[in-house]
Amino acid sequence: MTYHRPEFRHPELPTNDLGYTRKEYEGAISTLCAGCGHDSISAAIIQACFELSLEPHKVAKISGIGCSSKTPTYFLQNSHGFNSVHGRMPSVATGANLANRELTYIGVSGDGDSASIGMGQFAHVVRRNLNMLYLVENNGCYGLTKGQDSATSDIGSMGKKGTPNPFEPIDLCTLALELGATFVARSFSGDKEQLVPLIKAAISHSGFALIDVVSPCVTFNNTATSTKSYEFVREHIEATGKTDFIPVRQEIMADYKPGFSQEVTLHDGSVIHLYKNDENLDLHDRLSAIQAIHKCKEKGEILTGLLYLDPDCQDLHEIIGSVEKPLRDLNESALCPGSKSLEAINESLR
Repeated sequence: MTYHRPEFRHPELPTNDLGYTRKEYEGAISTLCAGCGHDSISAAIIQACFELSLEPHKVAKISGIGCSSKTPTYFLQNSHGFNSVHGRMPSVATGANLANRELTYIGVSGDGDSASIGMGQFAHVVRRNLNMLYLVENNGCYGLTKGQDSATSDIGSMGKKGTPNPFEPIDLCTLALELGATFVARSFSGDKEQLVPLIKAAISHSGFALIDVVSPCVTFNNTATSTKSYEFVREHIEATGKTDFIPVRQEIMADYKPGFSQEVTLHDGSVIHLYKNDENLDLHDRLSAIQAIHKCKEKGEILTGLLYLDPDCQDLHEIIGSVEKPLRDLNESALCPGSKSLEAINESLR
């Protein structure tokens, strides 16, 4: 049996600033399990890129191996794409970004791809503050190999295999905060109202932006005894607040009580408005974010929303002082400046 997406679209579909409809941001039909949270995340990425009016051909989507790493096929079909080997997406993204900083980089990974075999690479792409959106589709299990517990599975959580997990989980948000991430957020695949603005804000952030998205596996880890199931997350979710993303070019009028919201201005001038219900969380304080995550964990809750943001950070290119022009556009004279330049370098080292 074959499936084809209908070519017909209503002639009066909404368009963005580029004149594109959502069709220009779609991809192939998903082959994931029906009801998979990953498909909801793909839809959120499509919506976010459409609303940001990104040019699809100026986006590079990169992934590793796993159910999550299949999802770039299902959005932005006209963008650049690279499906790397297991756990190696960060190094591929780093090389591509250094070669061409003019593209928007979206890395899609999973809890196995990032918290297990790719842990070493994840750590270094965080500390280098590579300018990219790093989105983890976190279901707490290995869906491609019949549902074994992953490194993010909670103690006592029990999926379809029926054996409680005995090991401490790795919290990617806490780890990223410790390693120096400049944008950290957590969301739930079933909460599009929260997830879309977070993706828009992360893409607009100049630096490394992590979004850890709890995305239940409907086949192996959606049981009543799993802490990554739809039922558990909906009953234990604790949001930092309602999230919205407002480009500066649009004037927004809002009526809210003092101290109820916090405005965060990003490098490109765009603003996130967070309507907070937790006045103890300081978005610019790493320790405050880590403590908030742990407090919710102690209560058996999952803290979602924007957890931390450094609005004044330097990305990798600024840190190392790389050239403004993409490496792919440099000519031979720039790449090989000649013997005099080499002699000057050698002389400076004496």
